[in-house]
Amino acid sequence: MYCKNCGNEINQNAVVCIHCGCAVEQQKPATEAQKTNVLGIIGFVLAFIVPLAGLICSIIGYKRADRDYNGNCKGLALAGTIISAISLAISVAVAIWGIASWIVLWTTITAPLY
Repeated sequence: MYCKNCGNEINQNAVVCIHCGCAVEQQKPATEAQKTNVLGIIGFVLAFIVPLAGLICSIIGYKRADRDYNGNCKGLALAGTIISAISLAISVAVAIWGIASWIVLWTTITAPLY
């Protein structure tokens, strides 16, 4: 193993370089697999299909990304949150517009003709 600061060869278990005194980053064993933030991925996918479920899963995935998954898929969970929120806002606006249109249409049809 070589020091990243001075380039000299150092012991693989060293905490500091014996040549320059710089702290050495300990490498993780190759056998340790990185966990995947499944809720972040599911939340992103559901954001396009079922926005409310996508919003819930994305928020949970975003909150747990740093704590449980070492930041894995945090950006994907954030994107799912944003897309879900926008989709829900559009859905609510369309629903309000639709209800208002039906009210106007109903009052026009049922209005007495004098």
